Amino acid sequence: MATAKNKSKASRTRKSATTKRARAKLAPGASVRGLDAADVLIAMDHAEIADVVALIKSAGGAPIGAYRDPLGGRPLVLAALPLSAVQPTPFQRDLSPTHTKRLAASIDETAAFLDPLIVVRGEDGRLWTPNGRHRLAASKVLGLKQITVLISPDETLAYRILALNTEKAHNLRDRSLEVIRMARSLAKRHPAAKEAAYAAEFDSAELLTLGIVYEKSSRFAAGAYSSFLRKVDRFSERTLGASLREREGFASRLLEIEAQTKRIIQTLQKRGFKSPYLRNYIVARINPVRFHKMKKGDSKPPVPIAQALTRMAAAAKKFNVESVSNKDLAWVAVGASAQE
Repeated sequence: MATAKNKSKASRTRKSATTKRARAKLAPGASVRGLDAADVLIAMDHAEIADVVALIKSAGGAPIGAYRDPLGGRPLVLAALPLSAVQPTPFQRDLSPTHTKRLAASIDETAAFLDPLIVVRGEDGRLWTPNGRHRLAASKVLGLKQITVLISPDETLAYRILALNTEKAHNLRDRSLEVIRMARSLAKRHPAAKEAAYAAEFDSAELLTLGIVYEKSSRFAAGAYSSFLRKVDRFSERTLGASLREREGFASRLLEIEAQTKRIIQTLQKRGFKSPYLRNYIVARINPVRFHKMKKGDSKPPVPIAQALTRMAAAAKKFNVESVSNKDLAWVAVGASAQE
């Protein structure tokens, strides 16, 4: 009976959230922004794009046209490039063969490649796409000779993957691995740069820590720990190299806590607990900041991450399996359902 009531409450919560989203309205901007039509077009011989045009031709491609982005005014060149001239940035997410095949079939069915790749100049003058790995691979599957691209002189776009990549939704693992790969690349290119200087590129501090964890354990259940990390993990004012070395330690400690959590789960399962929310329940119980309410713009963590991990590990070691009840697990299920 209690379980049925909990499910009913979760259902009402989801319906309420859906209704609120449906009622939300998009308000137009208070003022008009961007360029007028006459200011958008750029002549192909304009000095601002001379280097880009030369790069296109040297790669065996053909410049098609140039314009200023109507929002930011940055110059962009539309071009056709040989498929072999473009490479994905080395820190992008891993390729999904299934998604690539599905994408290739869709492009072939429409007989049109309608979404040009964004391309920038990468290391050693190579042409990189920060957001087109799957479209590039799909084009190779189709055997295309040329691919259409938008080339920007702004090389920093190579590190704005999370904002640019819309062709395949990022899950937490994808985002974390891309961010840690970006961080390592930037640490080599700019050894004196501080981690906090790249907050926009990395999106969220905990992705750096989780990226290292995923490199060590690809099947890590990060979803159970993300709420904890969001509250205690912050960007460092140390250099990227120094911060990454410190995060290696955080990642190792997090994996040790997960190992303890797995042992607790196994003990509870032997005692007859079969709930799919066992990990979420245990992590919530050992989370030292579970009752802390995050405020918008909260820059200071309630507890430094190193201290929080120490407390969490101690709580995992002292976890009392006798205190677990089916009633508690049912409430965890209700909370998880309301978030979905």
